[in-house]
Amino acid sequence: MTLRVGIAGASGYTGVELLRLLSQHPEAEVVALAGGRAAGQSMAASWPALTGLGLPDMAALDLSFAVGLDALFLGLPHGVSAAYVAELHAAGLLDAGLRIIDLGADFRLRDADVFARVYGAAHPCPGLLPEAVYGLPEVHREALRTARIIANPGCYPTATAIAALPLVEQLGADWLAVTGISGISGAGRSPGPRNLYCETAERVVAYGVAGGHRHTAEMEQLLGASVSFTPHLAPMVRGMTATVLARPSRPVDNDELYDIYVKRFADHPMVTVLRAPPSSGDVRGTARAQVAAFYDAERGVITATSAIDNIGKGAAGQAVHNMNLAFGLPEISGLPFLPLLP
Repeated sequence: MTLRVGIAGASGYTGVELLRLLSQHPEAEVVALAGGRAAGQSMAASWPALTGLGLPDMAALDLSFAVGLDALFLGLPHGVSAAYVAELHAAGLLDAGLRIIDLGADFRLRDADVFARVYGAAHPCPGLLPEAVYGLPEVHREALRTARIIANPGCYPTATAIAALPLVEQLGADWLAVTGISGISGAGRSPGPRNLYCETAERVVAYGVAGGHRHTAEMEQLLGASVSFTPHLAPMVRGMTATVLARPSRPVDNDELYDIYVKRFADHPMVTVLRAPPSSGDVRGTARAQVAAFYDAERGVITATSAIDNIGKGAAGQAVHNMNLAFGLPEISGLPFLPLLP
């Protein structure tokens, strides 16, 4: 069976990456695209590189857009996805078999009060929050197999979780200091100071400091630990690293630490454990994560660092992974392993 797939927010960075991955997926066909202000236009109007590929024009995002789809990917601003999903639910489309993979923030936080505090507005449909499954396959793989609403994780929480999960689960860490570095594509495609060449080239800048970044609450919910998170933008298009510092509950040498990480991710094909710090360039264009961890015996601190593509494993690649699980497809179907080199 070929899945009929729609992408809302198709003209953004994540949307066009979803289109790239799904166009090569052996068991999916993109049959519908929606693009907000781009409704009625071709994808080539937003992305000239797509000229001549026979893609559907972008439609308005209304109830009829989702009719007849098996899977719908939502790459929309926070607050927009939830209201639309509530409309689809009320119309019975989820009961009829439609699966939603939301790449925005609307269903990531389980507590509506936390959502209101973090995003500054009441949740549009808090009654659907208990049904949503957080889409990190390395934690919730089994629950994703029956999920109707999948909350695709944020890119920073994904990178942080890959580095931090063994520290919390096996080594008793309850406080994590996290430094994240992201490519400029993480700021989105809308023009602004955070993605102007003259204001991003040849510089690295921290933002959302001292608990000010919205992903902090998502990390703490996932990991069950206190997180001090400092993100940075770096002058590269795509790529992300997360470096996590933690004090383990006991001393551990580097060989044991390596074994702990290998065992934790042994059954998860999109995570590779290294003995040297990973590079964002080595996972560019893939749906993979690489991770390594090291123990500083003199200070009693573990440094764990991970690398992902913020648009790949941090967004579109992980969303396709979640679709595979939700429909019982081979887990790695359509997922890119080879990086874009050089």
